[in-house]
Amino acid sequence: MDFKKLSQQYRSELLDKVVPFWLNKSQDLERGGYFTCLDRDGSVYDTDKFIWMQGREVWMFSKLYNTVEPRQEWLDCAVQGAEFLRRYGHDGNLNWYFALDREGRPLVEPYNIFSYTFAVIAFGQLAKATGNEEYAEISRKTFDIVLSRTDNPKGRWNKSAPGARALKTFDLPMILCNVALEIEHLLESDFLQQTIDTCLHEVLDVFYRPELGLVVEALGKDGKLVDCFDGRKMNPGHAIESTWFIMDLGERLGRPDLIRKAVDISLAEVEYGWDKEFGGIFYFMDRLGKPRHELEWDQKLWWVHLETLISLIKGYRLTGDTRCLEWFERVHDYTWSHFADPEYPEWFGYLNRRGEVLLPLKGGKWKGCFHVPRGLLCCWQELEKIVNDPPQRD
Repeated sequence: MDFKKLSQQYRSELLDKVVPFWLNKSQDLERGGYFTCLDRDGSVYDTDKFIWMQGREVWMFSKLYNTVEPRQEWLDCAVQGAEFLRRYGHDGNLNWYFALDREGRPLVEPYNIFSYTFAVIAFGQLAKATGNEEYAEISRKTFDIVLSRTDNPKGRWNKSAPGARALKTFDLPMILCNVALEIEHLLESDFLQQTIDTCLHEVLDVFYRPELGLVVEALGKDGKLVDCFDGRKMNPGHAIESTWFIMDLGERLGRPDLIRKAVDISLAEVEYGWDKEFGGIFYFMDRLGKPRHELEWDQKLWWVHLETLISLIKGYRLTGDTRCLEWFERVHDYTWSHFADPEYPEWFGYLNRRGEVLLPLKGGKWKGCFHVPRGLLCCWQELEKIVNDPPQRD
């Protein structure tokens, strides 16, 4: 495998196509913030603004500024989005709405905890870029709110009936593994370590099930498997995304045991989730092989494949495990041949099981300036490290 050529491929796609697409097509320079509902060619088809997507784009351009090159246009893009969020994105007490109209008027109440988590990393990364203490304080205070709501992420907007079946889900501890490292420059070391230890325990000791060799999406509050739709739900993409967060933590902490476990889980998940008939990784699966109720269960989604590429190439760099390299090549070939748009910049997000494009959009309510550029950036950086310091192969 020509790692140098691959590194250049990911770098060029990121800097020559994907980043300019968002920089030029998504900024609302009249009202502030970003348009994320962009058609195939980048034209705006809806002007509502979703806090997840706003925060992710602030983070992305701040990250590019901090880690690639301090380009003023990237910083300006991040700052104008953050200022829109600072003014309109929350209720005055850092309770972050889910959606706003173009002018910044609230459309959906702050029920979704991930509006908060992406505000945390957005303002945290931008604080690093600017040295702005107000941004740092927004990030810290929002993180405190997130941690205070881990047992009931939706707060008073929880739709469960009193006394109903109680489940805890994997998504929040999974993302907190990444959030903790993203804002470590803002946290006291003891508090950071405590947060990391808690997240690692939840992912590796609670949601990872040795009897399955896989990560489950939901468990009973007692930590036991539950036989219901939500309790049987498996999301290979989520599990794989968490593994590279853990690899980063393992590298940060000098814990090769964490790295090895994360690599083994990643390999098990991609093997489990791979569609052996049509290729690609399923969106949802059922732990007992029963039918899923989500109509999109067999779709192939952009973010699943990009997160898998990050995990596999990072796993190879850190361990030299050639199984990571073999799977990386397989997933790389599928991803670039199905999601990359040969005519316009940015990538398709939604394919049917056979790999045909379901929606030609480049952004919407759930897809924005995040998984594609982050995936390209991470893979480029990992490949560059491999070129400069090849791992010892297993």
